[in-house]
Amino acid sequence: MNTHQGTAHGRVEVLGNHTDYNQGLVLAMGVEYATEVTGSNRTDERLFFKAKDLKESWEGSLQDLSPSPNKMWANYVLGVLQGLKERGIPLKGINLEISSNLPMGAGLSSSAALTVATQRFLQKLWNFSLPPIEMAKISQESEHRYAGVKCGLLDPMAILHAKKDHLLLLDFRSLKVESVPFPSTANFIIAACGEKHSLVDGEYNERRASCEEASRLLGVSSLREVTPDRLLESKVKLPDRIYRRALHVVGETHRVGKASFLLKKGDMAGFGKILDESHESSRINFENSIPALDHLIESSKKSPGHLGARLTGGGFGGSTLHLVQANQQTDFLSTFQKEVERRLGHSIEFFVTRPSGVA
Repeated sequence: MNTHQGTAHGRVEVLGNHTDYNQGLVLAMGVEYATEVTGSNRTDERLFFKAKDLKESWEGSLQDLSPSPNKMWANYVLGVLQGLKERGIPLKGINLEISSNLPMGAGLSSSAALTVATQRFLQKLWNFSLPPIEMAKISQESEHRYAGVKCGLLDPMAILHAKKDHLLLLDFRSLKVESVPFPSTANFIIAACGEKHSLVDGEYNERRASCEEASRLLGVSSLREVTPDRLLESKVKLPDRIYRRALHVVGETHRVGKASFLLKKGDMAGFGKILDESHESSRINFENSIPALDHLIESSKKSPGHLGARLTGGGFGGSTLHLVQANQQTDFLSTFQKEVERRLGHSIEFFVTRPSGVA
């Protein structure tokens, strides 16, 4: 049996928090950590999945693609198979192995990387192709139906288009993707706060429902149609909590546009300040930060080479993203680690990365 392989890098949301399902703008990038899916066809209709790093396995049949009650990681693969089946792709029995150096629960989209890597693997194995937007929708459907997370298209879209030394400007109204060169004078450091985030517990879904309620009360199809000035004028129409949720999302799309302009000019100091502004909005308006994330942000500001920092991903745990001057990266990390240990009482994991990807 011929063995094939599919790879997908994790992604980090640089700016544009919770804007994707509101048809807004996002700056994202692939990271230097990835998930790899390898395997081969079987001669029967059985399915055998192995998660190498978890030392777990799952076995089933093509005749039953319903979610597994106790192997969440297997559900993402099953969700992909169901999505392909609904699009008329003939399914076959497979042996599949997953390996990854991408940390789960750190806000780096390990689940989306798994669904994209699985699709790339199956396209090679079964010799078919789908456009990126259709692949992104399959990944999204897998999250919706097999994990219970009503996520947008950000994660799979960013992963599918991830490019070395470039950020991605994604427009979730037009679904256009633009690559923006990232200068060599700065790097990113991702800090995992040590509190694994879980978006299945309802917090993410509540924020999404609040945004939908804001759109309804404002008489628009999505918050992308609302400018900061219009939102301020309409403040009296919205309950305080709904207004603050909308203020974050509308402000984020505005910040992404401004940050993209500064990035193209090479103004990394200005770019970093917008990251700081984004975190404050997450903390105050969207309330998806937690004390551990806030401690990381404050520790970063006391470290040499700091340009800007914010939480990344859905929030409620996970990671923070830190923009640092490349020539001060070593000093930054040394000071940052000491300050974090002082504030949190324990060490944390750091991931140094530049924009990366298959493309």
